[in-house]
Amino acid sequence: MKTTPNNGLTLWATLGYALMAVAAFHIAYLVEQANAMMILFLYALVMIARSGSPRAAFYTAIGVGLATYSVHLGFFWRIFGPAALPLWMILSFWLGVFVLSAHLCWKRWGMLGLVILAPFLWTAVEYFRCELYYLRFSWLSVGFAFGHFENADRIMGLGVYAIGFLLMLATAWTTILPRYCRLATALTLVVAVQLICFIPFNTPNKETRMVPALHIAGIQAEFPAELEVTFLLDDTLKKYPRANMFLMSEYTFDGPVPERVKNWCRKHHKFLIVGGKKPLPNGEFMNTAFVVSPGGKVVFEQGKSVPIQFFKDGIPAPAQKLWNSPWGRLGICICYDLSYRRVVDRLVAMGAQAIVVPTMDVAEWGDYQHRLHARVGPARAAEYGIPVFRLASSGYSQFVAGVSGLRTWAPSPGQGNTLYGVFELPRRGTVPVDGRLAPICVAITLLVLLYLAGTRFLQNLHLPAHSVPVTTKCS
Repeated sequence: MKTTPNNGLTLWATLGYALMAVAAFHIAYLVEQANAMMILFLYALVMIARSGSPRAAFYTAIGVGLATYSVHLGFFWRIFGPAALPLWMILSFWLGVFVLSAHLCWKRWGMLGLVILAPFLWTAVEYFRCELYYLRFSWLSVGFAFGHFENADRIMGLGVYAIGFLLMLATAWTTILPRYCRLATALTLVVAVQLICFIPFNTPNKETRMVPALHIAGIQAEFPAELEVTFLLDDTLKKYPRANMFLMSEYTFDGPVPERVKNWCRKHHKFLIVGGKKPLPNGEFMNTAFVVSPGGKVVFEQGKSVPIQFFKDGIPAPAQKLWNSPWGRLGICICYDLSYRRVVDRLVAMGAQAIVVPTMDVAEWGDYQHRLHARVGPARAAEYGIPVFRLASSGYSQFVAGVSGLRTWAPSPGQGNTLYGVFELPRRGTVPVDGRLAPICVAITLLVLLYLAGTRFLQNLHLPAHSVPVTTKCS
C-alpha cells in the first residue's frame, strides 16, 4: 500500500483495510468453520491505526464498528426502537478508542511501540467495555467467536480476554514485516488457528467426585400460568423419571414461588430451581432464582447480579453465594449474569462445580438474538472446565458438560420443549489466567494514555516534555 509522506496510510488504503475488517468480522461470526478470520479483523484494525491523522483513524474505526455491530445486533431495534442507534454508536466508540490509542502510540514510539502495546490496549478496551462500566456488554468480543465449536476448551481455557490478547500479539507483529509478506503471514496465522480449533484430538477429562450424579431436567416456557407450570412439571417427570432436579426459566413467576408449585415438589420429592421476583420495600424487587427442596421449602435464593440496563429488571443482588446441594456446590447465574466474567469468576473462585442458568429470551426478540446469546454457555463451560446447564424461556437451551464437550440442545422458540443432562461434578472449576491479565492491561493502558496526554499538554505550553523551567535572579 502507498503511504503519505508522514508514513501514514493514504485515504484509499485506510478504506481498504476498513472493508477488510468488516468482511472478516462478519465471516468469523457467521461461518462456523471460519472463526479464525477474526485475525484478519485485528490485522486490519492495527493497519488502520497507521492512518494519516488521528481523526482518520478514529472515525474509520467507528465506521467499522457500525458496519459490524449494527448488523449482528439488529435485534436492538426490535427491542429498543430508535434508541438502538446510540447503543450501536457506543459500542463502535470503543473500537474507535482502541484504534486512536494505537495511532497515538505509533506516532510517539513508531511501529515497535505500536506492536508491543497493541495487545495491552486491545485487552484493556475489550475488558472495560465488556465488564467495567454501566453500559457494559460482552457479546461480539473476539473471544466469543471461538466458544461455540466442539473442542473449544483447547483455547478457551485461557479465557476470552487472553484469546484476544494473544491473537492481537501475534497479529500486530505481522504488520512490521515487509509489505509484500504482511497479509500472507496473517493468512497463515488464520489457517494455523483454524486447524488448532478443528483438528480432533483427545482431551483428558477432569477428575470427578465419587458422588451420585445430578440428573437435571429443564422446561422451556415463556410466562406460563401457575397451573400450567404444574402440568409441565408432571409431563416432564413422566418423560424423565430419574431427574433429581427440575429447572425453569427466569421470570417464570411474577413473584415468589406459589404454594401450588411448592406442594408439587413436596408430593414428588424433587428439587426445583425457578425464576421469580422477590418483593422488596418501596415497591422494588429482586430478580431471583429460588431453589425449592423436596420438603416444599425455599432453601436457597440468588438474585441477579447484573440487571439488564433500561429494563425493569430489579435491583442488583448484594452478594453472590453458592448452593451447597446434595451433589456439590452449584453456582446460579441468572440470564445476563453468565455474560460477565467478573460474575462467574467469583462463583468459580468460591468453589463452584457447575453453573445453572435460568434465562429469559423472549420469542419476539428473534432467532439471531437467541443464537448469539447461545454462544455464551459453551464458552463459559470451556473456560472454567465445569458443566453449564442453561435453560431459556424461548431461546436455545443448552447442556454443556465442561471439558468433555458433551452437548445437548433444546430448539427455539420450543415452548414446552425439555432438556435433560447428567452432571458428574468435577472437584471445582478453574478461573482462567486472564482474570488477572485483563486488569493489568487496563492499568498499563491508563498509564500510557496519561503519559501521552501529559506530553501533549506540555507541547501545547511550548515546553519540551522533559525540560525544567529556568529561573533567574533580579539584580
